[in-house]
Amino acid sequence: MRRYGRAVLLLVTGAAVLRISLFSELCLRYVQAGLRPSLVVSGFLLVLLAVAAAVVGRPEQEPHAEQGEHAEHGEHSGRDQQREHGEHDESGDDSHAHDQHGGHHSPRVAWLLTLPALALLLFPPPALGSYSAEREAAQRAAQGIGHFPALPAGNPVELTLAEFSSRAIYDSGRSLTGRTVRLTGFVTRDDDGTWYVTRLLVSCCAADATTSKAEIRDADAPPADAWVTVTGIWHPKGRLGTDGAWPPVLDAVSVRRVAQPANPYERR
Repeated sequence: MRRYGRAVLLLVTGAAVLRISLFSELCLRYVQAGLRPSLVVSGFLLVLLAVAAAVVGRPEQEPHAEQGEHAEHGEHSGRDQQREHGEHDESGDDSHAHDQHGGHHSPRVAWLLTLPALALLLFPPPALGSYSAEREAAQRAAQGIGHFPALPAGNPVELTLAEFSSRAIYDSGRSLTGRTVRLTGFVTRDDDGTWYVTRLLVSCCAADATTSKAEIRDADAPPADAWVTVTGIWHPKGRLGTDGAWPPVLDAVSVRRVAQPANPYERR
């Protein structure tokens, strides 16, 4: 079995990549949707490489087995002769035993390399959540104060967390004033009981995620990491473009539990 270690590792890794990219939407927890075709192609290539490694690396069993039998027979004959003449070389036997059993096998610890691939195949990790959001400081794009385009007519207007935050903090025209907005994200909480609807933004993959969030008032907090849609009215605070305006506040009219979307991240 050890002879096929590389093939098994490639096969398991390729199967894991195909599982999250071709047979489900789990890959959207880690990368943007535009990278999904590349993952599918990579998965197929890994499976093909595994098949090639298994076929090309197949050892010739019969000649080696036959040579092994002759060598073993000759070895026993030689040892019988040595015993007859009282000539037994312990160091020679030890050296020969080392040649027989040592040095040419792959280390068994190499099989541990299959564990991450098996974990991804069987137990794919969840999308980033409140823990990742809370680790990041309140970092915002340096865009300055300016005038934003008018919002669509009608209430409520559905906005991403990034759009809502940008308008609340930087819009000199105060386009959110008096408007009812709808935000969707997961719940994060402070130790003092303050809670937020939060969303992570990615440019390429989960590794570059940043946080956008809004403080929710006038509503009880759902459990951390629960996904919710909050409808409410913007509550102005602080001076535009300052830390006092972060995070923006929404006075809730309604809070509704929802399922996590297939793509849990917002795009920058």
